[in-house]
Amino acid sequence: MNKEIAKIAKMYDQDVLFVASYAHMRKDEGQNEWKYVDSEAEEVDLYILNMAQRGDIVVTQDTGLASMLIGKGVYVLSPRGKYYNKEDMDQILFFRYASAKERRAGRYPKGGPSSFSENDRQNFKESFVKLLSNLKGI
Repeated sequence: MNKEIAKIAKMYDQDVLFVASYAHMRKDEGQNEWKYVDSEAEEVDLYILNMAQRGDIVVTQDTGLASMLIGKGVYVLSPRGKYYNKEDMDQILFFRYASAKERRAGRYPKGGPSSFSENDRQNFKESFVKLLSNLKGI
């Protein structure tokens, strides 16, 4: 996914910053800029939340982080190509809360989330291109 993000962003002359914990350091960083933060819980999310500015684009599957970023005027896209928007966040966060409550009660959904597919990758690329095109006025 990182290669797709970098390639598409370059087409639109956009800088990219990948953020990860030291526990997830990569050796194949290439030409992309990486920022590594402590490996404590939520450190990556806190860094992104503190550094993101109105009009930035963040790719995350963390709906809690997405909710806070949207409140700051940040565009948020999931790795599967779903746009997060303010109108849907209450329902998304409620579903997250209800699912966590079920897991704590020992009730686990069978199978878990579906595997990341080539279709998901294509949806992401199309959504990312559309977002960048709209922001550039193309």
